[in-house]
Amino acid sequence: MKTKERLTKMLNRQSTDRIPVDLWHTSEVLASLKNYYGLQDEFNLYKEMGLDKIVWVFMGYKSNIDAQVSGSQVGANSAGNRTMWGVPLKRIKSGEATYDEFGEAPLKNYNSIDSLNDYPYWPQVDKFEYEAAFNLAKRISKDFATIGPWVSLFEIYCQMRGFEQALMDLVLNPQLADAILDKIEQCQTKMMKRFFDQAADYLDLCFISDDMGTQNGLLISQDLWQRFFKDRITRWCELIHSYGIKVFYHTDGASEPLIGPLIEAGIDVLNPIQHICPGMEMDQLKNKYGNSVIFHGGVDNQSVLPFGTPADVRKEVQNCIETLGHEQKGYICCSCHNVQAGTPIENILTMIETVKKINGEE
Repeated sequence: MKTKERLTKMLNRQSTDRIPVDLWHTSEVLASLKNYYGLQDEFNLYKEMGLDKIVWVFMGYKSNIDAQVSGSQVGANSAGNRTMWGVPLKRIKSGEATYDEFGEAPLKNYNSIDSLNDYPYWPQVDKFEYEAAFNLAKRISKDFATIGPWVSLFEIYCQMRGFEQALMDLVLNPQLADAILDKIEQCQTKMMKRFFDQAADYLDLCFISDDMGTQNGLLISQDLWQRFFKDRITRWCELIHSYGIKVFYHTDGASEPLIGPLIEAGIDVLNPIQHICPGMEMDQLKNKYGNSVIFHGGVDNQSVLPFGTPADVRKEVQNCIETLGHEQKGYICCSCHNVQAGTPIENILTMIETVKKINGEE
């Protein structure tokens, strides 16, 4: 069974020859894998590795205020110094890894609803690079499942207002919070409609990223989530589904109390299943939600993948498949978020090989 067919069948809860195996990685890991295999083309690399890769289709954005920013909507490329939402970025080097850190929140002093109209960095729908994203999706969709674009509510809000202020807004200034979230939602809704009108036939999933969990619990109360985010997420799910695309939802941490409400809102795939966090035990999640959502992720990348032995990785993968992938249903095996720089290639390959061996594939 080919990669695209295997993933499509798993997403539709149909029989497959085996559990699919995906990989999330940083740019440093991608470079290491290219060097290891002697391949420079990213997609040829995924084929050579035998990955059931879900390929990102993000859109760039051109701004008149700063240099072009990246299509991830979170980071920026080497030329840019702000996200498309106006959040300044600082390039950080830490060991083998390079990443962008958010600077001072640009919306922190806009404390009235009227003042929001003066903010100069609201993205303009016409400036998203639809054509490039469409061309990529069309080119790769025959061989790979595709996911895009990237949209978010709470993460963008926190970047723009600052994390502490964002949390206080939800309690102390709900009208302002609604006004900001409305602008964040409306811009991305218009972008998605325009992109889906053109590219829906070449997209399998849309990526909603809204981290709601810490290592020990939720960032906000369930009541606040219901008040500010349930309806907005539901509207997005309904829009995405209307184009025949599935919803891939990402939240790190101990987010179990929100899984039921997220399923009610309409999500199809839940990522990354950080099972070291309380309440995220894999067997319990499978028993409670396994008939309602597809799990993606699970393989620990905080300790096992970067610091464990190949034997540790094999044990971890087997545990994920026996729980999240019980009866070979409703699970796409993958690293639990991005594999970080410095992770041994042997461990990455062991993860992939173990999935195949468990399913009797050479």
